[in-house]
Amino acid sequence: MSSDPTKQNAGYELVKPPRDLRAKVRVLSEREAARFDPIKSAEAALERLSHDFDDWMASEAATLSEAWTDIQEKGIGDTERRETLFRAAHDIKGQASTFGYPLVGSVAGSLCHLMDHVPAEKLPLTLIAQHVEAIRAMVAETGQQEENATAKALVDKLTDVTNDYISRHGDGEED
Repeated sequence: MSSDPTKQNAGYELVKPPRDLRAKVRVLSEREAARFDPIKSAEAALERLSHDFDDWMASEAATLSEAWTDIQEKGIGDTERRETLFRAAHDIKGQASTFGYPLVGSVAGSLCHLMDHVPAEKLPLTLIAQHVEAIRAMVAETGQQEENATAKALVDKLTDVTNDYISRHGDGEED
């Protein structure tokens, strides 16, 4: 093997990092390792970051709203605009529970499911708008209250309507 950190092969370049990450890690003594609780450490790190969760969730909701506004102004026909909306919803779906917004994550998941299983020309703009508006409202007002009956009913209804629409207009490829 060559000592060159890069290697050309079949149209791609393999780049090896110049450092071994092990040099950045401190090995714990037996005594330290016995007292170390990785779960407790991770929870403490999340707690330190948690004061930013509301702002981060609001930022994600704003990104989703901007993507939706772009589609409203320019149409849903462009693949890139649809992908931008899907990616924003998918990011929310993945982050919402960690940020303390589980119901928002459910709505975002429903929107992703809709966009994943219905061909672009059959996507219902009104139903997409309802998902985006629900996310915006829940982030602004009720997102952290999983026991909120109104928000829970909204999530359930959007999920039911989405599943019904997919069953009638979907591509037939369910997860």
